[in-house]
Amino acid sequence: MVTIASVSVLPLVFTSGWASGINAYAVVLLLGLFGATGLSDDVPETLQRPEVLITAVVLFLCEAVADKIPYVDSAWDSVHTLIRPAAGAWIGAVLAGQSGSLNDAVAGLVGGSTALASHAVKAGTRMAVNSSPEPFSNVIVSLAEDLGVAGIVTFAIFHPVAAASIAAVLLVGGLVILVFLISRIRRFLRRRAQRREERRLAGRTGHPPGW
Repeated sequence: MVTIASVSVLPLVFTSGWASGINAYAVVLLLGLFGATGLSDDVPETLQRPEVLITAVVLFLCEAVADKIPYVDSAWDSVHTLIRPAAGAWIGAVLAGQSGSLNDAVAGLVGGSTALASHAVKAGTRMAVNSSPEPFSNVIVSLAEDLGVAGIVTFAIFHPVAAASIAAVLLVGGLVILVFLISRIRRFLRRRAQRREERRLAGRTGHPPGW
């Protein structure tokens, strides 16, 4: 049986924050399942509640679909700019409250800020991917993100410090890559602005663009 109350919960808070910035619903679902199945005694009851798990499943499935469709994934990311950091902060505070080894406010700050940083990497990367004309890269990147979140969160339950180290490397590496993708992100933003302008003109004239 895995317990986290005897050590600082900070590594798990950091890892769950990083993962929440990518897919918050998967983090809630995984942690809740670990607690509900008895694999971990220290997952808070809040995350194990049936209504929380059901909601997480439904929203995870919605994200699994939206995340693989070009441009829809970026729109989904925009909507979740506040949701993912808030989820990371909430999960961190709940974990800290359960373990008693870290102040709730500090845990919320760590979880939320880490989630915001990883969300920025995810959203920026998706913009860069959407500048490519083919749709398959979206599916590949989305699957890699889902598998990465599942693997890191699972690893964090059993080896929180090692998992936090991996999450930190991935976060820093993602931020560095994001800097090099700025030109592609700008291309995506220009293309999106052009599409909006085309839709606006089409709505004004009553004809599709190029009519």
